[in-house]
Amino acid sequence: MQLRSDAIKKGLARAPHRSLLKADGLTDEELERPLVAVVSAQNEVIPGHIHLQQIADAVKAGVRLAGGTPLQVNTIGVCDGIAMNHEGMRYSLTSREVIADSVECAIQGHQFDAMVLIPSCDKIVPGMLIAACRLNIPTMLVSGGPMLAGRDKCGKQTDLNTLFDAVGQVTAGTMTPEECAWLENTACPTCGSCSGMFTANSICCLAEALGLALPGNGTVPAVFSERIRLAKRTGMKVMELLDKGIRALDIINEASVYNGMVLDMAFGGSTNTMLHLTAIAHAAGCPVTMEDWDRVSDKTPNIVRIAPAGPLHIEDLNAVGGIPAIIGVLGRAGLLREEACTCHGCMRDWIEACPEPDGEIVRTVENAYSPIGGLKVVRGNLAPDCGVVKRSACAPEMYRHSGPARVFDSEETACEAILGGKINPGDVVVIRYEGPAGGPGMREMLTPTSVICGMGLDKSVALITDGRFSGASKGPCIGHVSPEAAAGGPIALIQEGDIIDIDIEAGKLDVRLSDDELEARRTAWQPPAPKYTTGVLSRYAKLVTSADKGAYLS
Repeated sequence: MQLRSDAIKKGLARAPHRSLLKADGLTDEELERPLVAVVSAQNEVIPGHIHLQQIADAVKAGVRLAGGTPLQVNTIGVCDGIAMNHEGMRYSLTSREVIADSVECAIQGHQFDAMVLIPSCDKIVPGMLIAACRLNIPTMLVSGGPMLAGRDKCGKQTDLNTLFDAVGQVTAGTMTPEECAWLENTACPTCGSCSGMFTANSICCLAEALGLALPGNGTVPAVFSERIRLAKRTGMKVMELLDKGIRALDIINEASVYNGMVLDMAFGGSTNTMLHLTAIAHAAGCPVTMEDWDRVSDKTPNIVRIAPAGPLHIEDLNAVGGIPAIIGVLGRAGLLREEACTCHGCMRDWIEACPEPDGEIVRTVENAYSPIGGLKVVRGNLAPDCGVVKRSACAPEMYRHSGPARVFDSEETACEAILGGKINPGDVVVIRYEGPAGGPGMREMLTPTSVICGMGLDKSVALITDGRFSGASKGPCIGHVSPEAAAGGPIALIQEGDIIDIDIEAGKLDVRLSDDELEARRTAWQPPAPKYTTGVLSRYAKLVTSADKGAYLS
């Protein structure tokens, strides 16, 4: 079999190359085998990644068992939780493109025959999947797995979002600092990606539907020995794909992207998944639009509600069959593209082998929480291109809301007002100039949304932004408003006290202003000066596309 790696190890002219590889300790026998990149994002900062060396070692064992030579390379990661609500969050979404570029450089520079991707958290997973689409070589993905949930003193499950909410509760006087400190020490009890259906776990689950990850990838907890066995099987499986000549784009295509969108709506993942899967589809050459998302949402029942949409966590979903249980419900209802190919066979065969739902954690179509998806696209004169909301994590009484705009040109000023008690029931908090280019970096707004919830205002106050939200955010929070403020979108024209109308069910987001008034304000509007003139954020702001396109770099 002709191998890509022959370009660096075969023939007289490659004697210098072989010498360098032998300096790594490789033998002639190892050089005769396919070279498999084991691409890890291990680091000592992110709890979802601190244990990834163990996963990488298991993957390498699997590759060797199947006759390959594994070589590990590493890339970066940013922890969204640690980066939240300060300058660091500007680098989170930005890192997705850096990760994709770094993986592409490492693989192409050394002409690997295949690769196994080992991410866990928010931007690292989609960054690696974008790279997989660009490189189009035999590829598998295995994440580090989700964190276990914590427990409060009454035995109720807790998670990272419990702490963000606690900030608001302490501010409102409904929790003591001592109670908050106890949660601080218990809410994140193990390594792994944060325990709810937040962004990291959402996209790790979607990797199963996309077909590049084995069943269990999104839900088997990080601390289970089953995770190590899964990593070994992944290493063996990538060698099988290489032997059969199955490449990444044989798996990630129009059908599998569609299945990912359906799964996303069924479990109501993070709104970030709409950003990431749209960017992945673009990289795979099968682009999707907000209209496509809208159509999928309208016909996909919401059958799972994991935190923040409900009290349970990923470990509970894993206990009743994980993603295969959801795939079985959707497939038997005829909602999936059965011709899609996965790393372990045809989607049609997978559906037949999937377990029946338990009926509670994974509901049937007939007993769905909602006949439509957990995520919703909204539009109107305030969001001509799109806004998105996690409908399943919003109280029904806030599906419709009208109120005066409270306008802030940064997350910091909005948080200052919220924590200062300056936001009243009925208000609509508007946070702008936080979009992909205007931020730059499209910061997540978990802090303001959680403080609003913690202060008991989530059933009376809405929040809209051209930034985005953590998968942990809940309540009537509409993000990704496009066009963004920095591009002169209508959100830039809102003034304090303007009445904003939200109708999540109808998919509407409007401000009560005439076209003439909006045009007059647009004429008077001046674009802001760039916030950064050097470095990665300066380049990012110049090249990034809008949120409705997936915020990829043009």
